[in-house]
Amino acid sequence: MRGKFNQFLDWFSNYFAHRKGLLPLVGLILILANFVLSFFIVGWVRDSNLFLHLGLLIAIFGFMVAWAL
Repeated sequence: MRGKFNQFLDWFSNYFAHRKGLLPLVGLILILANFVLSFFIVGWVRDSNLFLHLGLLIAIFGFMVAWAL
């Protein structure tokens, strides 16, 4: 189990070392999608701002990964 996790972390760090802005960009796209979808969708996705929160978490995680790499 630990070996698989170490392999995943190695792959993850190698992949994002050359794509430092990808995760913040994905987070920004999710935040913008939440804004656009809030005009068209009615339900728990709109009420909970799911894409807003998910995009914010991904963007912050992306900045932390980019800083570390």
